[in-house]
Amino acid sequence: MTPSCAVIVFAKAPQAGLAKTRLMPALGAEGAARLAERLLAAAAGQACAACLGPVELCTTPDASHPAFAAIARGGAVALTEQGHGDLGERMARAFERVLAAHDRALLIGTDAPALDASYLRAAAAALSDADAVFGPAADGGYALVGLRRPAPQLFSGMRWSHDRVMAHTRERLAASGLRHVELPLLHDIDEPADLAHLPDSGWLAQAQAPG
Repeated sequence: MTPSCAVIVFAKAPQAGLAKTRLMPALGAEGAARLAERLLAAAAGQACAACLGPVELCTTPDASHPAFAAIARGGAVALTEQGHGDLGERMARAFERVLAAHDRALLIGTDAPALDASYLRAAAAALSDADAVFGPAADGGYALVGLRRPAPQLFSGMRWSHDRVMAHTRERLAASGLRHVELPLLHDIDEPADLAHLPDSGWLAQAQAPG
């Protein structure tokens, strides 16, 4: 039997003033939210296109935003909520829950548009031999993490959103004796300079469109 691999998409509601706030100097609050919504839809679409197993959209601050409902409509994507705690606590909890039912799990954000279906399939394949797989990001963090079993030690007490997150994670992997694979570097869309890494100019034009 082929091992089942679930894909968890961690997403913040694409709401003006809440999503992509570091892009607001370039796009404004509404433009940043529009881009966040497009990134969200793209990430969920690639997760489904990978055809690895069930796809879950795990949301914050809750699951009430219309964009979440639109993605879940039709039943291909399940909606869950991240719940309380810092990012590490929420990630650890999601892995523990999903790995209770599946052999492997991948968790991605919505910030890296180059993280496509083929990248997800490569990550799932890496878990055939490794304990963990990561998609490192150019900003020093990571855009994908995959596990074969829960590993809360990789997430608890971690300081997030700085340029040493992946480096500190490597130290924790080594200390835990976990074998991991790193896939090619990805670019997150977080700061105005990152807009150069959008797939094409249409993404930016849509975000900048009035109304």
